[in-house]
Amino acid sequence: QVHLVESGGGLVQAGGSLRLSCAASGLTFGSYAMGWYRQAAGKERELVAAISSGGTTYYADFVKGRCTISRDNTKNTVSLQMNSLKPEDMAVYYCAASGVSVTTDPWYWGQGTQVTVSS
Repeated sequence: QVHLVESGGGLVQAGGSLRLSCAASGLTFGSYAMGWYRQAAGKERELVAAISSGGTTYYADFVKGRCTISRDNTKNTVSLQMNSLKPEDMAVYYCAASGVSVTTDPWYWGQGTQVTVSS
């Protein structure tokens, strides 16, 4: 059974930083593409960043230059470093995994972690 467990969310002031982590189990982690999505209240879930099994990264335009996604295949974790946070970044952030394409066909989801940004 696949489990994705996010951590690192919380309350931060605008301009601050947070590092989200996702611990994966029950899958051959190194073979999976991993991603971070977010869903703000009243809005649809959207892709924030993704990293392929080979380490190729993708970022949504709204976080380019402010976020870095990374993975540690020895620890089965994927992280999202978020800097210069804005109030509009406030959302529940979800970790996702896919054996095909995490940007178009996420297979597994974590339970989410809340990020709150105060202005």
